[in-house]
Amino acid sequence: MEVDKIRELVRLVEESGITELELSNRGETIRICKGSGGAALPQPLPAAPAPTAVPAPPAPPVEAEPRASGHEINSPIVGTFYRSPSPDTDPFVQVGDRVAKGDVLCIVEAMKLMNEIESEVSGVVREILVENAQPVEFGQPLFVIEVG
Repeated sequence: MEVDKIRELVRLVEESGITELELSNRGETIRICKGSGGAALPQPLPAAPAPTAVPAPPAPPVEAEPRASGHEINSPIVGTFYRSPSPDTDPFVQVGDRVAKGDVLCIVEAMKLMNEIESEVSGVVREILVENAQPVEFGQPLFVIEVG
């Protein structure tokens, strides 16, 4: 498993509410456990040793900007946020677009599975709260939709 992927997994565990993550891929298995000190460190399994990684120090907190009012669409899973179905296609939605309940807004990739996130309401996209290809947490707001 690539060191960059391990670092990304460690960061996702640190930023999420989970305490342990185990991932098997092509015969390699890695387990990342959040210790009592709060830092997530990879724990190689006896059957398939994996390289260890030291997590980067957390970024300083950023002041939150005021959000548009409306209905928030939250991520149902931890994963990577994508605005379009592939890098060479247009985004599913833009700010100002009218959407109907059930329209696909984005994809959240988790464990190599592409999960389409649909609008829960009909209305106008007022804000997109995540940058393309950025990690997202469970329950993290992704969009603000003005209902109507």
